[in-house]
Amino acid sequence: MFERLWDSRFLRFAAVGGAGFFVNEAALFVALKWLGFGRYGGAIFSFLVAVTFTWWGNRVLTFRKEAATATPAIVEEWVKFVLANGLGFLANYAVYAALVTFVPEPFGNPFFALGCGTLVGLVFNFTLSKRAVFHAPTT
Repeated sequence: MFERLWDSRFLRFAAVGGAGFFVNEAALFVALKWLGFGRYGGAIFSFLVAVTFTWWGNRVLTFRKEAATATPAIVEEWVKFVLANGLGFLANYAVYAALVTFVPEPFGNPFFALGCGTLVGLVFNFTLSKRAVFHAPTT
């Protein structure tokens, strides 16, 4: 049963993203405590570390067959992944902000809203990654 679940690209993508959350938290800690970044610079640093980790994880686990193989294409793939995840963050934040601003409790609760935003961001990022970042090369 586990093997059938692992065959799901979406679940692999979600697993990589879940690990990326912890990488993001660890990178933020390092940025704030050891590198001397402020809150905003630390967040940018940790995003870049986490998005690079999730890009690599998805290249290896989720979209192995579609991943770029030549150096210039690999860099382009990373840039596309960063941009796609940036758009996914905006979708995530828009759902969160809309719920906490316009929807009464319990659905306007920040923790519920964060969960909803995270799910929307996950679907958004997966769809963009599948269609715009990791796609079979055209011939």
